[in-house]
Amino acid sequence: MDLSLENIKEFLSQNLIWGNTNESILIFISSIILGLIFKGIISKYLSHYLYKIIGKKETRLGVEKFDNLLTKPISFFVMLIIIFIGSSKIQLPYSWPYEVQIGDSIKYVFGIKMILYRGFSLIIIYSIFRIALRIIDFIGLIFIQKAQESENKMDDQLVPFAIEIVKFLAWIIAISIVLSNVFKIEIGAVIAGLGIGGIALAMASKESLENLLGSFTIFIDKPFTVGDLVTVGNITGVVEKVGFRSTRIRTFDKSLVTLPNKKMIDAELDNLGLRPIRRIKFSIGLTYNTSVDQIKKIVSDIQTMIDSHPNTTSPNPEETNDERGRVRFQEFGSSSLDILVLYYVNSPGWDDLINVRQEINYKIMEIVKENGSDFAFPSTTVYLEK
Repeated sequence: MDLSLENIKEFLSQNLIWGNTNESILIFISSIILGLIFKGIISKYLSHYLYKIIGKKETRLGVEKFDNLLTKPISFFVMLIIIFIGSSKIQLPYSWPYEVQIGDSIKYVFGIKMILYRGFSLIIIYSIFRIALRIIDFIGLIFIQKAQESENKMDDQLVPFAIEIVKFLAWIIAISIVLSNVFKIEIGAVIAGLGIGGIALAMASKESLENLLGSFTIFIDKPFTVGDLVTVGNITGVVEKVGFRSTRIRTFDKSLVTLPNKKMIDAELDNLGLRPIRRIKFSIGLTYNTSVDQIKKIVSDIQTMIDSHPNTTSPNPEETNDERGRVRFQEFGSSSLDILVLYYVNSPGWDDLINVRQEINYKIMEIVKENGSDFAFPSTTVYLEK
């Protein structure tokens, strides 16, 4: 086979398909192969360059976290650019018209060429938008780390909400670019059309608007913040996130409940996290063979135990008496002598509450046993008369 320079030039200049030469097709294929080989290296370099611009002074997350977020979308974008450059000399058949000139105006014709051009433009815009979203996520992680280091809980709630607002604006910008540059739609005409159908749109999205206004009400009124323990209706749990439309609450059984923000401001909400103390109230029933002296001693011992417990407190610190609760012989039950036990735990935390309650319950059992009495259970005594 003669591989002289003239033969090579002749081979490259030969038309193969749709009027494209062997040279242009080889350039296209080579660009794809080179892109697949070097896209990882190029994307890594671009990711490090962006990190120097965005997160150079940030040491909390580091370049590895930035690379994990940005490498794949940048790699996808680089591959698209390489394909675009490699296909710049590829000609499509004239039988696939993209646009037709009629007088002074251009009439667009729907066809394969239009689908290819506009589809590729749409993918390019999507890849850039995806990179922008990942950058927003990284910046959001930085602010979340800073918020967690501060003592103020309000910024823990505000940062995720601000990230959602920025992402929402990014979506609007991306959709506007797609409509104007890909689908050739006048944005001004769309806005005018929305003005005409604004009432219908408002009616259709009434609930969404109420939830959005509810989120702003939560931030302004501050009935709770992220991390607070709240009760809304029959749902009790810790607030994890306040978003545009809803609030997420993690219950004690680790379920994640999503409640619309409208319900969070309309329903009765008990912020358990704002309680300085927690109240415990219950009754214990003693058997009817317990004597008066035994009851008095049991009541006195339980009262002394509660008043001396390190994790109980008085409901009114300004009071002079040292009682941290009330232990009283309350009533004659159907099958027991009932003693009311009421005391206050000096912590709003759920774990502290149940731990103190368990300790006091054990002590009550010991006191009852030490005084020669016992706990009653529901029973009925039948007396037969001769």
